[in-house]
Amino acid sequence: MRPFGSPLQLEVRRRQAMELLDSGLSLNAVSRRVHCSPSSVVRWRDARRSHGDAGLKPKPASGRPAKLTARQKKRLLVLLLKGAMANGYWTELWTTARIAEVIAKNFRVHYHRDHVGRLMASLDWTYQKPEKRASERDEEAIEQWKRRQWPRIKKTLRGWVPTLSSLTNRGSC
Repeated sequence: MRPFGSPLQLEVRRRQAMELLDSGLSLNAVSRRVHCSPSSVVRWRDARRSHGDAGLKPKPASGRPAKLTARQKKRLLVLLLKGAMANGYWTELWTTARIAEVIAKNFRVHYHRDHVGRLMASLDWTYQKPEKRASERDEEAIEQWKRRQWPRIKKTLRGWVPTLSSLTNRGSC
């Protein structure tokens, strides 16, 4: 398992271990000081012997290569910014399943819809929850009702309060 830390931090750790080893400390003492196993110190020592200081440099992170190139990702963003309706959907709502379809159609690359969310996060697109308001909502009429009708309906200036003090709990006053 890869240790915690950035590649630069891990390289600093390896270089520190080699300095300690060069100062005459044993493998076990070095491993305790840099918090690793003695076999790691041996591996770093051997890498330095065969490749010099370049043997201590971080190696690229392993993993499956990206399915879309950087250029394709930019093109995907352009397609998504045009809107869902411009891409043939009935509403402007982008879902991960729809984005996966757009990717498959335009780039012939298949993504699972769960992975599309991670892809979009890497492109700085965040999950947007649609606002649950009626499209027919008339904000001006609502404000007018609040100014004219609500004060007439409201019982007191402070809003609703109990009308009889006997209905309240004595200890709460």
